[in-house]
Amino acid sequence: MNDVAVWGAGAWGQALAMQAHAAGARVTLWARSGLVPRLPVALPAIAVTRDINEARGALTIIAVPVQHLRAVCGALAPRPALLACKGVEAATTRFPTEILAWPSLGVISGPNFAAEIARGLPAASVIASLDDALREGAIAALGTAHFRLYASTDVLGVQAGGAAKNVLAIAAGTATGAGLGENARAALITRGLAELTRLVLALGGRAETAAGLSGLGDLLLTASSATSRNTALGIRLGQGTTLEAALAASQGVAEGVATAPALLARAGDIEMPICAATAAMLSGRATVREAMAALLARPLRVE
Repeated sequence: MNDVAVWGAGAWGQALAMQAHAAGARVTLWARSGLVPRLPVALPAIAVTRDINEARGALTIIAVPVQHLRAVCGALAPRPALLACKGVEAATTRFPTEILAWPSLGVISGPNFAAEIARGLPAASVIASLDDALREGAIAALGTAHFRLYASTDVLGVQAGGAAKNVLAIAAGTATGAGLGENARAALITRGLAELTRLVLALGGRAETAAGLSGLGDLLLTASSATSRNTALGIRLGQGTTLEAALAASQGVAEGVATAPALLARAGDIEMPICAATAAMLSGRATVREAMAALLARPLRVE
């Protein structure tokens, strides 16, 4: 797959375009509103277009926010595509591959900050697809000595991990912003992993997916660093900022905000108390202190 099209020119889309270029692909980047530099290094000499129909390749990488995925891609002809977005569609509770439902789809997910990928720092990720040719082609199109890619067929499990970790990162950030201490943050991340694992398994995914790069790995990175948009938003909420002001201060989209209620709806009867508390806090039904108190007041149980 020597010709790669990247749809979406946010930080992650630009980083993946740079990564495909570094791997030797000819890259065309679709930037709907024109290219705005979002990374600490300059974009290499790749083609940039504002016409999505001009961004074509043997592989298309779609890096637009989940809540806009249907509007951007829904009317376009199906093609082999790798989805680089994480979350659950608010209106339908569908994961990205379920929104498009094209015959040949895959997802990329893992503990990856766009700026570090762009700088060529060591990183790893997972590419999941039921299409062997797409999966292996995407690994070849993006993999380099500093970006190690693992293959998976657990498409729903990988997407579930990517969606849940954003919600859990808001919770961890909120605890930090509220000054609740490192113990509280570590407990939230650890018990959050238990919720993420229950969700993955209930959807038919594998335990090793939850314990791997797209589950535990992504959760650790996202919930442990203020570089994460979701954690940063949580920190502002914990400091007393309103949700509207916290969103206005965000650099890019904090997917966990729209994902939280949609993820709970998709989870149904699956026990996800941290995600539920986060959704209650985001909706204004609970304060930070009330949400934490509710979690601590839950009945004791065996781990």
